[in-house]
Amino acid sequence: MDHMLNKVLRVGQLYDFYNALLTEKQRECLNMHYLQDLSLAEIAGEFGVSRQAVHDILRRAEQTLEEYEEKLKLAARYNYERKVLAEVVEQLRHLPMGVKQLPELEQIIITLSSLLEDTREV
Repeated sequence: MDHMLNKVLRVGQLYDFYNALLTEKQRECLNMHYLQDLSLAEIAGEFGVSRQAVHDILRRAEQTLEEYEEKLKLAARYNYERKVLAEVVEQLRHLPMGVKQLPELEQIIITLSSLLEDTREV
């Protein structure tokens, strides 16, 4: 179960970064399967193809997403930057009270925190 959830999250994140680089059919199949939670049979019925054809499209699309990530590393960089940003915010929040009361520093903490909140977890 945990493996499947990780796969769904991974494909979702890669889809967010690279979906424009997929074919229309690959995008539609990934969207239907992972975002709309349709079964292979339901997707096959929608396209008028076999379940095996849908499975193959999904497998190739997932492989393509992984290949783009391997080359471009956009998701890895995004995850790393979010981790570093969260660590910086945490360090700033633990500064002594006198230091944190500097208006400029408080604004920096607010701004950095809002960056973490505005970007969604992928």
